Amino acid sequence: MASVIGAGSAALRKVISEPLARRKRKAHVLSDGEQASLASDSIDAIIESEILPRLLMAHSSGGAAPGGGSAHEIDALDASRFASMPLHSEAAELLEEVDAYLAEGVSVEAIYIDLLAPAARKLGSLWEADECDFVDVTMGLWRLQEVMREIAVRSPPVVKALSAPRSILIAPIPGDQHSFGAIMLDDLFVRAGWKSEVLVEPGRRELLSRAGQKPFDVVGLTISRDCPSAAITHMINALRSVAANPHMRVLIGGRVVNENPDLVAEVGADGTALDARAAVEIAEQLVREAITSVHQTQ
Repeated sequence: MASVIGAGSAALRKVISEPLARRKRKAHVLSDGEQASLASDSIDAIIESEILPRLLMAHSSGGAAPGGGSAHEIDALDASRFASMPLHSEAAELLEEVDAYLAEGVSVEAIYIDLLAPAARKLGSLWEADECDFVDVTMGLWRLQEVMREIAVRSPPVVKALSAPRSILIAPIPGDQHSFGAIMLDDLFVRAGWKSEVLVEPGRRELLSRAGQKPFDVVGLTISRDCPSAAITHMINALRSVAANPHMRVLIGGRVVNENPDLVAEVGADGTALDARAAVEIAEQLVREAITSVHQTQ
């Protein structure tokens, strides 16, 4: 453990602290109205679009618990207790807590989604509310990264094998900088046996180019910031027009879609999922429907 926990601490602290410092400094030079606007999404912007991608990118193919499933869930009270630990506990202590969950059969996916990510968001919330100082938040986030790095080193991937592997291209909709959801989806699809590719912050041209180069079964778009429905419709239509697979399905998700499920039909998407875990099942269903539709027309 010593070789990973504590390694490169100065560099890691710099990576995490810089986005926090930039955002905090920016808040001090804005007007009251602008500060209110910034505060409305600053936690998501700091944690999801700047910090958590750094935590996940290094090990997006990290392992699952033996057997692939999660024999136990993480209790909400336990998750809340853990969320306060990074402020005062060293990475080694946090890892002991995580190891206990893994030993009980909790999957790495559940550790990421139900334990570490909420802890990171809790730190962001405390910092936004000025309930702890900048150094405490920075060190807490660094400790979470150390734990995730250790999990990646010690947990080899256990990937389910599909007889006919599906393929998916996942990306935030162009202009949306919240890449955390896309990165996590990529990780979960890989573990489910899919051939998955993720574009972290794609421009429109990059996304369309990739969809036209490879016959993906599904394209998954995450939408975290408010976006005109017409813009989403245009993006989906453009993807269909260039798709190398004429039967490609489009899956959309994220905060904006969860708040307005009718958006799926409105923009011409094929489906949505309430969370990352459900996305794999929905995507499988969409591919099965596409295959059935092709057979019926032949």
